Amino acid sequence: MIVVLQRVSRACVRVESCTAGSIDAGLVALVAVEEGDGSRECDWCARKVAAARIFGDEEGKMNLSVADVGGAVLAVSQFTLVGDLRKGTRPSFSKAAPPDTARNLFDRFVVSLKGTGVPVQTGVFQAMMKVELVNDGPVTLIIRKEPNKE
Repeated sequence: MIVVLQRVSRACVRVESCTAGSIDAGLVALVAVEEGDGSRECDWCARKVAAARIFGDEEGKMNLSVADVGGAVLAVSQFTLVGDLRKGTRPSFSKAAPPDTARNLFDRFVVSLKGTGVPVQTGVFQAMMKVELVNDGPVTLIIRKEPNKE
């Protein structure tokens, strides 16, 4: 599982001009499910997102989590994160989980993240989405949990 995590001052995702989800200050989590991922990877990544201390404290040091600052997470499924351009110029998505598996595991990630107490909004799985965000910092991190590894 791959999660690109961006600290934002605001973000929203639209599908066909309708807002599917929006947040004020918090995190945007772009999530890709890979072949071999399961509930362990989803739960581990959700805990990492919720606990990531990437918000500034009173001294400006990154010591606070999204929950500590009263923020929310906008989770967006994005299988293209699995794209591999090592050979040629057209990305290979052979390591992406099949759509039904990916949908179930993305949903598991969202449920697990909500279980931490952090408010979560989402995009629409397999839809063409327009994601708008204001990256705060900018702060962008990559969280990767390979299948069956700690």
